[in-house]
Amino acid sequence: MSISVIENDAPTPASDPHYEQRVDLAAAFRWSARLGLHEGVANHFSYAVDPSGSRFLINPFGRHFSTIRASQLLLLDAHDDDTMKRPGAPDPTAWAIHGAMHRNAPQARCVMHLHPKYATVLASIDADGLPPIDQNTMRFFGRVALDDGFGGMGLGDEAERLTTRLGDGRVLLMGNHGVMTVGESVARAFDELYYFERACETYITALATGKPLRVVGDEIAETTARQWEDYMDRVGLCDAHLAEIRAILDREEPDYKL
Repeated sequence: MSISVIENDAPTPASDPHYEQRVDLAAAFRWSARLGLHEGVANHFSYAVDPSGSRFLINPFGRHFSTIRASQLLLLDAHDDDTMKRPGAPDPTAWAIHGAMHRNAPQARCVMHLHPKYATVLASIDADGLPPIDQNTMRFFGRVALDDGFGGMGLGDEAERLTTRLGDGRVLLMGNHGVMTVGESVARAFDELYYFERACETYITALATGKPLRVVGDEIAETTARQWEDYMDRVGLCDAHLAEIRAILDREEPDYKL
């Protein structure tokens, strides 16, 4: 299978069966750049277009998040051992980490891996997770997996190992590295990423005051986390979040859809 990209031929609902997923991903890239969550031309988002997870969209090598268009996203096969030998090959760490995730964790349809400021600070300090000190931190109470076996830049065995750390969760705090969020849709994975970074920002900022933290009890934290889950499902919060991002980009940066 060759690497598939339809750049310079704008996707449409009629021409591309993955049109909506391409546009959703492009919107997530653009918005992440606006929020300063990206890092240079590194970091990657992917979405599996089939239930097995083997075929997935991902950003091409060397493109800044703020410029990515729907047509530029590569369509790769996680089982194609010749991918990195082909013209237009993706970033090696992207292929290693996201290829492994889509081979080994098909439930993780969308995978977002970044090194955002506050989540990466949390990944870099000797702290016992993310304590429940506000509604956003409580959203993730007992729901963040920790990888504390950093062994390099996510290539080869390191990438395969990472796929065993997530379990059934949606957020993986990658010690000495960054964060990974997953979801059944681009909207869910991005919403997890957005709120996790906000939660980490609150926690790190609170630590910086030097004042004691106002940590709630486990029962209240768990109740709030379940309320979050019910709220997201009942009102379609994640879909609404991404829909508003797309609406803003439609007005201000419509080329993201091209």
